[in-house]
Parts: sequence; C-alpha cells; structure tokens
Amino acid sequence: MTQRTDRIDELLRQEIGQALEREVTDPRIGFVTVTKVETTPDLAYAKVWVSIIGTPDERKQTLTALRGAMPFVRHGLGKKLTLRRVPQLEVRLDETIERGTRVLQILNELSIGKVSEPAAAPAVGESLPTPVARLRHEGDAAEEPAPAAEPGTRVERKPARRRASSGADARGPSGRGPSGRGMAERSGRKRRTK
Repeated sequence: MTQRTDRIDELLRQEIGQALEREVTDPRIGFVTVTKVETTPDLAYAKVWVSIIGTPDERKQTLTALRGAMPFVRHGLGKKLTLRRVPQLEVRLDETIERGTRVLQILNELSIGKVSEPAAAPAVGESLPTPVARLRHEGDAAEEPAPAAEPGTRVERKPARRRASSGADARGPSGRGPSGRGMAERSGRKRRTK
C-alpha cells in the first residue's frame, strides 16, 4: 500500500465509524466497531471490516443491516470528503476478536489444568470475555511498586554527564575550539576578511 491509500483507509475508517454512530438509525445495528478499511489502489472498492458484539444471530442481522446501510453511508461520505471517487463499500465481519477470545479461553483452561476437546465449538453467547481479577502466581514480585512522589515535592536527579568529543564539536568557552582559535588559525590559513 502507498502512503496515500493508507491515509485514505484511515480517513474512511473514521468517517464510516462516525456515520454509523450518528447518522444510521437502523435498530438492527447494535454495537459495531469499524476495525479496518482496505481500499483498492484505484479507490474503486473498499472492504470495511467490522467487529460486532452479540450472539451469532444478532451479528448476522447487524451485518445484513450494515450492508443495506452502506449506500447511505457512501452518499454521506461523498458530501464530506473531497475525493474524486468514493469507493463502493463492502462490509465484512472481522473475527479477530473472537479468535483472540478463544485463545485466551484455551490459555486460561490450560493454566487451571482443564483440557478441552480441540474440536469443541466455542460457547454460544457474547463474543467478548468477561474481565476477571488477576491471581498471584509463583514468581510475582513480593512487594508492591514504590509509590510515586507526592505532588509538589522535588525529585533529585543526577546531572547529565558531558561527553568529551573531538573535532568541531569540542568547542571551548569562546565557541571556537579547545584552544580558543578558529579552524583557519589552527590550520595555518589566514581568515578572509570582508
């Protein structure tokens, strides 16, 4: 991808997300997040990847409603954006969150010691995991981290070390060099005067 198409992809992702949030009023469209937009180099077509939270039936209904709303969204994009051609929008379901949730579930089961069948279907229901408190494990730090300094107190810092360097960077107090003479004087050449 070129920088231009990357910028257009990001702009389309933001604008489509705002349009779905503010302008589309279809009740079948639930909680939808536009995760990625991929446009073709000629900007004729764009794949809009969306993540939908809900049961599989709700996701299917939402995806159908989104496909029906895309001409309306495309028309709104034509008014907002200064593109010669607004691409045709094709909606696709982004399942990376569900895959990540499944991996987390497998890892959690392995840490407990429970082994599930590899061919077992994931649980039907919400697509995102419920957050749980982290338990202490062997090897965790014994103490809590030191608290941050109180607001208004001064934190002592060591002064920065100066590196000695050679050549034009090793300037003395006059700004000319370690000997106080300029380059022309050190090389034996005479300085030009105006």
